[in-house]
Amino acid sequence: MAKAVPFFARLSQLRDRLARADVDALLVTGLANVRYLTGFSGSNALVLVTPRDCVLFTDFRYATQVKQEVTAHASVRIEMQNLWTGLWAWLADTAGVERIGFESAHLLHRDFQRLLEQGTRWQWRPLLDEIESLRESKDATEIACIERAVGMAERALAATLQELRVGLTETAVAGILEHHLRDQGSEGFPFATIVASGPRAALPHARAGDRLVTSGDLVLIDFGSVSDGYCSDITRTVVIGRASARQKEVYEVVQRANVKSSGALRVGMVGKDADAVAREYIDGLGFGEAFGHSLGHGIGLEIHEAPRLAKSADSPLPAGAVVTIEPGVYLADWGGVRIEDDVLVTTAGPRVLTSFTRELLEIA
Repeated sequence: MAKAVPFFARLSQLRDRLARADVDALLVTGLANVRYLTGFSGSNALVLVTPRDCVLFTDFRYATQVKQEVTAHASVRIEMQNLWTGLWAWLADTAGVERIGFESAHLLHRDFQRLLEQGTRWQWRPLLDEIESLRESKDATEIACIERAVGMAERALAATLQELRVGLTETAVAGILEHHLRDQGSEGFPFATIVASGPRAALPHARAGDRLVTSGDLVLIDFGSVSDGYCSDITRTVVIGRASARQKEVYEVVQRANVKSSGALRVGMVGKDADAVAREYIDGLGFGEAFGHSLGHGIGLEIHEAPRLAKSADSPLPAGAVVTIEPGVYLADWGGVRIEDDVLVTTAGPRVLTSFTRELLEIA
């Protein structure tokens, strides 16, 4: 992966931001941001970015892995004791670094104490979302990873629906799906797979439980896969047996809201305006109070990242953003429907990456 990724371009963009923020360096502690800048996927790392250097500190466990993932865009220091000891030593030998930003959203309090107690030679300034803002706009390599993750998820879902039947527990269905995800090559699961049947489908973030799937149930399945660290996020709702008139009615409302809002996405569109496309349509059909969550969110190295599509989201959508479109209607003691797709925002208009049918499936 590392050879194909434009890490130098990412570092150049970040350095421009640091110059505007009037700092000499940035200490990166968020692991997703570490991976974005360097390609390193280990669980223990610090990165320091200066106008000239990008230095990654990790430990002995990753001595071989880091050589495979990190190339010439960053220098690597394997620390035998403590990453922070290595950081202090490197800084002490480096001239011209006085004002250092840190990621206020990712630095643990115990590590902030290190800055106060061991890093007194330098001035520390909190910065917020400097790298996250860069990550909003995906490059071609990132989009390809997400597309692979979408494909894995869709093939796994198709295989799972062939095995879905009355009498399985929700947990069993989740297990079947996760097995197929692994078979398709998913590195893991970006969140706990949601399988909610019957009245439990009215719980937007239900946990798969021991309820048995029964004839006539709506079954809501929300899941994702991971390819080279990048996530997909898909939801489909099916009916076991023949759908009732009410199920068809609610499903059609959500389906049309999904299509309308996906098609409306444009570069520069404010997140709350995108949310309003689905929300106003659903509200106009009398289900407004049953759509209580936001329309969507960005996906990438994390399953929830910027930009947001919500009533309170004021930021515009950049070209290259990949967002979820996931309208839903949830009726207590009855059930719920959600249809979620992953959509790429381009200057030529939206491109829906999810190809799995949005038609209501009746599982015999």
